[in-house]
Amino acid sequence: MARIRLLPLALLVAAPAFAADGFDVSTQIGPDPVLPEPEMSLLPDLTVAEVVGWQEGEAPTVPEGLSITAYATGLANPRTVHTLPNGDVLVVQSRGPAGESVSRPKDLIRGWIMAMAHGGGGEQAPSNRITLLRDADRDGTVDERLDLLTDLNSPFGVAWIDDRLYVAATDAILVYPYSLGQTEIVAEPEVLTPLPGGPINHHWTKDLALSPDGASLFVSVGSNSNIVENGIEAEKGRAAIWQVDRATGAARVYASGLRNPNGLTFHPETGTLWTVVNERDELGPNLVPDYMTSVQDGAFYGWPWSYYGQHVDPRVYPERPDMVQAAIPPDYALSSHVAALGLAFSYGSALPEAWRSGAFVGEHGSWNRDAFNGYKVVYVPFVDGRPAETAQDVVTGFLDGDRAHGRPVGVGIDGTGALLVADDAGNTVWRVAAADGTISDAPVGTDQVEPERSGAAAAPQEEAPRPTGTPAQTQIAPATEPARP
Repeated sequence: MARIRLLPLALLVAAPAFAADGFDVSTQIGPDPVLPEPEMSLLPDLTVAEVVGWQEGEAPTVPEGLSITAYATGLANPRTVHTLPNGDVLVVQSRGPAGESVSRPKDLIRGWIMAMAHGGGGEQAPSNRITLLRDADRDGTVDERLDLLTDLNSPFGVAWIDDRLYVAATDAILVYPYSLGQTEIVAEPEVLTPLPGGPINHHWTKDLALSPDGASLFVSVGSNSNIVENGIEAEKGRAAIWQVDRATGAARVYASGLRNPNGLTFHPETGTLWTVVNERDELGPNLVPDYMTSVQDGAFYGWPWSYYGQHVDPRVYPERPDMVQAAIPPDYALSSHVAALGLAFSYGSALPEAWRSGAFVGEHGSWNRDAFNGYKVVYVPFVDGRPAETAQDVVTGFLDGDRAHGRPVGVGIDGTGALLVADDAGNTVWRVAAADGTISDAPVGTDQVEPERSGAAAAPQEEAPRPTGTPAQTQIAPATEPARP
């Protein structure tokens, strides 16, 4: 069965309630998206592509002037790619934690749908590990491949500085001693700070970004529900981006109201933090647009009370007009339900000029609308630190009719200046390079720390106690109020 379509129980003999036919999804791409009226039903229309993988000789499609090759195959759900300063690439492979509690009947269906959308079923190769890929001669092919860490608890984000590798597992930021060039990690990790985990762990991916001064880590913590159906207490410290002091582990909410942020990265010219965010479901096939936005210290972005600024979500009670009033709109819409998960800036890459001054976004692809959306990597040109033009398709061909060969997640620039795309359903990392073979003069790491900070230890902040115990004991503002500076 290539395509699964589920209609509201009350409408099994009627026309679909949420037809996307005729709606121009391009009107939801940019700073001022078209937002139709909300549509609500017992069970939204669901359409999921059957994952079939890639056969020998098959690959995604790229525009003229670019070439694409398989950088690493036979992986187990690769989610993120991260380049170290010496050009080595870390691939984080992970699956979500098992045993998430079910609070609504529709969650059973959602779980089944999501398993199929990720190529689940049958015996699967071991995942939850970090694999090192080394291209020693910088010819665009991997010369050495080995697992640095295994048996992790659903890892996602990584960062490296001062001979320390930071790993964001689903329940904590871990610190490992690691020098560039090492081919194994044998030391036990220290816990820098705990993160919200189970027993409910609805959005389990925790991404990481190192601040330009090297002193802080920024970590994404998604919500524990669609719109607080698991109760407000389950959302403590969630739907937010935390700032964590690297020396002490002390943490605070940097920005809140972000339902499921990922792809944390700093703009290399402005030093501003950016993220992509998966917005809420069940308001119809064309609400709410996922988005890319700069992240302001202390800002509140609306979840759960409002979306795309101050558009009130009628399902959330009690109403909080004060929170709605505080909500600010994001910078750039990507269209509804594209499931944007990866973000990387292309400055300093070796790609053709048309692709060197903007952001690549990995769109995992929709499952909760009646026409597919996403399933590709797009490029958004930037001017003066801001999105300047409409998103352009860069890596396509993941979707073939009702079937999916793969689904893109994380994106990054490798040690030669080419684009890497983690395909978690196709179990492949793809490399997109200039067709003429141009490479960068030297590797540039994902963590672009200011030169004076690149080898120095982080200075501790005053009066910043190290957190202990459960996440509730850390210095975290509640997710129910806007974060304050």
